[in-house]
Amino acid sequence: MDDQVSGDHRGAIAGAPSDLSDATAHDAGHKDHFLKLMFFQAHHRTRELYESQHPDQTAGKYFPLRHSKADPGHRYNLPVPSTLAPVQLNSPATEVMTDLRRVSAVTIDRDTSIDEANQTMIARGVRALFVVDQAHQMFGIITSTDILGERPIQFARERGVRRGEVVVRDIMTPADRLEILDFHDVQRARVGDVVATLRLAGRHHALAVEAIKGAPNSELTVRGIFSLTQIARQLGIPPQPIHDIARTFAEIEAVIAS
Repeated sequence: MDDQVSGDHRGAIAGAPSDLSDATAHDAGHKDHFLKLMFFQAHHRTRELYESQHPDQTAGKYFPLRHSKADPGHRYNLPVPSTLAPVQLNSPATEVMTDLRRVSAVTIDRDTSIDEANQTMIARGVRALFVVDQAHQMFGIITSTDILGERPIQFARERGVRRGEVVVRDIMTPADRLEILDFHDVQRARVGDVVATLRLAGRHHALAVEAIKGAPNSELTVRGIFSLTQIARQLGIPPQPIHDIARTFAEIEAVIAS
């Protein structure tokens, strides 16, 4: 770009005396040499910074990585996408847990209509919502099976209301009825152990919780959630059009037997 600028500049002063043209050419050459020198020094300065790094860096000190211009003589190929292998029953249980420190929990208010809750699930691509208050305290869980199953119709009949008047708190699973797993046990468990737990409890979901340091014993943090549907999907079982917990367990047991 500097050569082009120098050429345009020389053309613009074609009628100028020769000594001025020589001075301009000298300035352009000096500028080009200066830019090359600066790039050379910056490149080597970056390398020095990179090579001087060590594991005990001072916090807050960041250094550019070693870098260079792409070489026209090199070919750059993109990797071939690989299909991730499904988890196995002997895989760590954490591989099928939705870690709520990495994924934000999708929540709903307990006085929200079940139709709105269903739309929230569709929009967020989830099959369960945490029912919370304004302080983010959890009251329970509501699932797509709860909403699309018989529970809303049964509740409406018992209370003499229309289905459209049923709200989340009417059919959710309260927190005190949820299956609770100790997160420290989960860290040492396998996928098959979680499946066996859900099978024994007859539940579709379980929460992994841990105590908060310095907090009362009754105060726990939900670290993650297990979903039988997600476990089945990660085991390579095709998704079912109807959420049938008995069928899901049967298909997982078939995987175990194979």
